[in-house]
Amino acid sequence: MEKHDDLPLGFGMALAQNEQAMTYFANLTEEQKQSVITATHNIQSKQEMHNYVQNLTRQES
Repeated sequence: MEKHDDLPLGFGMALAQNEQAMTYFANLTEEQKQSVITATHNIQSKQEMHNYVQNLTRQES
């Protein structure tokens, strides 16, 4: 699997505003991170992205 170091800008900004979500994301496997990033491609607004990031820690896998 190809490693993706670049986060979508809106996702990175939303993560930077939520320390708990940032820590959660940082501890995911590369495959899990890619899955989370892929899901952000369907998000259409800043508020949706904020909500998505806020709920990241509730998506325990």
